[in-house]
Amino acid sequence: MTLIKSISGIRGTIGGKVGDNLTPVDAVKFASAYGTFLKAGSGKLEDGRKLKVVIGRDARISGPMIHNLVQNTLLGLGIDVIDLGLSTTPTVEVAVPMENADGGIILTASHNPKQWNALKLLNAKGEFLSGAEGAKILEIADAEAFDFVDVDTLGEVTVNDSYMDIHIDEVLELPLVDADLVKTKKYKVVVDGVNSTGGIIIPNLLEQMGVEVVKLYCEPNGHFPHNPEPLKEHLGDICKLVIDEKADFGIVVDPDVDRLAFISNDGEMFGEEYTLVAVADYVLSKTPGNTVSNMSSSRALRDITEKHNGSYQASAVGEVNVVELMKKTNAIIGGEGNGGIIYPELHYGRDSLVGVALFLTYLAGQDKTVAELRASYPQYYMSKNKIELTPQIDVDAILESLTATYKNEQISTIDGVKIDFATEWVHLRKSNTEPIIRIYTEAPKQQEADVLAERFVKELKVISGI
Repeated sequence: MTLIKSISGIRGTIGGKVGDNLTPVDAVKFASAYGTFLKAGSGKLEDGRKLKVVIGRDARISGPMIHNLVQNTLLGLGIDVIDLGLSTTPTVEVAVPMENADGGIILTASHNPKQWNALKLLNAKGEFLSGAEGAKILEIADAEAFDFVDVDTLGEVTVNDSYMDIHIDEVLELPLVDADLVKTKKYKVVVDGVNSTGGIIIPNLLEQMGVEVVKLYCEPNGHFPHNPEPLKEHLGDICKLVIDEKADFGIVVDPDVDRLAFISNDGEMFGEEYTLVAVADYVLSKTPGNTVSNMSSSRALRDITEKHNGSYQASAVGEVNVVELMKKTNAIIGGEGNGGIIYPELHYGRDSLVGVALFLTYLAGQDKTVAELRASYPQYYMSKNKIELTPQIDVDAILESLTATYKNEQISTIDGVKIDFATEWVHLRKSNTEPIIRIYTEAPKQQEADVLAERFVKELKVISGI
């Protein structure tokens, strides 16, 4: 069982011992640290106004328990809460500035299995905290210097369950989203909501765009029917159902709806890396500009950006790093190769709804099937692997050793180690969310990517002595 404290929040498995897992005590402790951080940065509030925080959660089983603990902790600090109930990560991000709130907390462990949960922390813009802000919250948590209010100044709760509908409305009003055009195509789409909130919001969006929806695992009960990370090896059911239903394509989201993957009409994976590529191709064709993704993402985005005479740059892994570089380079679209679309026209956060709506609009303007659209893009293939870590493994020393070994290649150490060879690359880094080393490779052929990955897995095991 595991508890991971990082600058982006606290993530862990439910149950076990305090400090080793995400127990009720740990949930209260870190909610207290976040609330204390907000109060310290607020200065003197005008007219006696209380701080205000938006809270939403995905449908995982531990959600109600963690939600109650976090919410009541904030109330004890004298902070008002806007409770969205069942929601999505991008929905909470949209709600924070709309509510003029001071921050937000999303209770979700994203793609992690059902035994996990997490507190993901937002600033007043509805964006993830910076590294310095996250580090400060960890300091406050370690010191446990919390000061709760008296009975007359407790926070109050306002329940607002309308924000998933508001989020959909905001997406449909985007200039590059054309629901009327999509309606003329009478698409049929299968949706795998992994029994979380994507099973509510994605079908609702599709139906408002005139799409016939076939629901698969769309009951938000938190019992994930398969590993919730939207990778090919987990998605056999929807791939089969797309063919059986003769659907135009399939849509898969993770439990908090910030990652998006498509299944082509032939039942094959469109490729989560190509979610961003396709959406960016459409956006750049209408509004030329720059793009950003993280350095574990496909080279295909670079190729598409340059086709539209834009400039592409790669950031360190992590949404906050992508957003920071997007702002710096005035990128009009960006994201991560895990299927995360960041479209600043709405907000600076990964958003599956934005991705779905833009993709549908793009597809409706093409005389192609989804499989034909995928085949039109530069062909790269990735292999994504990982090695479980033990406390004895010195990851930094391992990566330094690899850097020395490949010093004559093009190397970046912004985030772990990325080695660019002539036609392929490998990126090795310690995960921020799990006790693992991730090994991502990409090459023009799947076999080449797999062979490169196997090579570096073996090298890592030799160096670490696993």
